[in-house]
Amino acid sequence: MLTSGATSDGPVGYDVRGAGSPVVLLHPFPFDRRIWASVSEALSPRHRVIAVDGRGFGETPLTDGGDAIAGGADDVAAVLDQLDVPRAAVLGMSMGGYAALAFAARHPGRLAALVLCDTRAGADDAKLRAARDGAIARIRETGSGPYLDGSLARLLSPSAPPARVAFLRARAETRAASLIAGIEALRDRPDRTGELAAIRCPTLVLRGTDDQVTPAEDMQAMASAIAGATFVPLDRAGHLSHIDAPGAFERALAPFLARALEGVS
Repeated sequence: MLTSGATSDGPVGYDVRGAGSPVVLLHPFPFDRRIWASVSEALSPRHRVIAVDGRGFGETPLTDGGDAIAGGADDVAAVLDQLDVPRAAVLGMSMGGYAALAFAARHPGRLAALVLCDTRAGADDAKLRAARDGAIARIRETGSGPYLDGSLARLLSPSAPPARVAFLRARAETRAASLIAGIEALRDRPDRTGELAAIRCPTLVLRGTDDQVTPAEDMQAMASAIAGATFVPLDRAGHLSHIDAPGAFERALAPFLARALEGVS
């Protein structure tokens, strides 16, 4: 298992687990690659699983200026170069889904398959941008703790037990500068709806039916715009669908990867 690497823009945190056809995991906000531990374990008997920290999270430091999500997509390409991986499946959830779509646009020849989980292609509207600004102001005023305590439950199903929220709290990014930069990246990301028709690889779109963050119609429209994409709802799962419904998540993901990555090494 590798635990870190470097690109021309600086160090990048990542793990490599297992062997076989390569699968990249891009994490949701406000977490790092550790949030994928159970998925990495489940996939590693058949796949070489590469979990990468986004910029400002885990072991990947913040960079000055620029598009952090697009920069994160370029970091993935650089990590694949280091590992001598020509093509890989890329799975992104929430913020990681934005990075996965950026990777599809910037490095289409490296993409063997795409999995988009609880994410969307459209940009924030004015109301959501204002909410992001409010979150940034709260972090600056009171720090990361109150922000995390007030926001993590919304990432799960409303029926999730308190212990599951505590699980997230123990793994959430706590550095205020990283959280602010992450929210700014979410707020300022481009609309990639017009790029969806150019995606030509096998694509799976997963959404928890109890997702309180990403509307079902947005994800269904995204799946419809990608030729041949499959949309799968995951019952009783929230925005972090792999946390709320790990079994259903893996049952949807594993056969898709087996088919999509046949012959890819």
